[in-house]
Amino acid sequence: MVKVKFCGMRRLEDALDAARLGVHALGFIFVKASPRYIAPEDAQEIISQLPPLVVRVGVFSDQNEQEISEILNICDLDALQFHGQESPELCRLFAGRKRIIKTFRVKDESFLDEIPKYNFVDAILLDSFHPHLKGGTGKSFNWHLARRAREFGIPVILSGGLKPDNIKQAIVEVNPYAVDVSSGIEEMPGVKDHELMAKFIAQVWEEEWGY
Repeated sequence: MVKVKFCGMRRLEDALDAARLGVHALGFIFVKASPRYIAPEDAQEIISQLPPLVVRVGVFSDQNEQEISEILNICDLDALQFHGQESPELCRLFAGRKRIIKTFRVKDESFLDEIPKYNFVDAILLDSFHPHLKGGTGKSFNWHLARRAREFGIPVILSGGLKPDNIKQAIVEVNPYAVDVSSGIEEMPGVKDHELMAKFIAQVWEEEWGY
């Protein structure tokens, strides 16, 4: 069964509604340059009120070990998503403590050569490349490359431009371990549209279960 992650959570009501809809994981972005940034203390306030089976994912981008560790001391996170140019060495520092997701921003097939360096991570997340943005672009990429990434045997989380009207096609074409969405379920960055969240989940369930 394809799992679903909603990313860029900033409001308690959005997180609780996502959990009610059956989302598997929620992402909290700790990158200050992002319009979906949330302070660690505010994230923990939300995290502390989530049902126990929702996976809490902290999203980082090119932050150092000390900053990441300080956030971990505040937030009860289950997994770390490294969304920048983090080295395998930095990712390994946390691999024994938390589940690790390494993001690859897909511009062309060259990212495939990098995947074996991260063969110890729990999943890889594939997002669209943008010269100025590191996520939340609303743009998809060539899903054929995502299918090729699956050949490495590491669970693939598909992201980039997903929304209610293309998620079924994405699942059919890629058959990913999970899908990740942010801008495709928003009114504006960091403010989720509850109707779009429900439609997105409904489309996933319809493709997976036929209802």
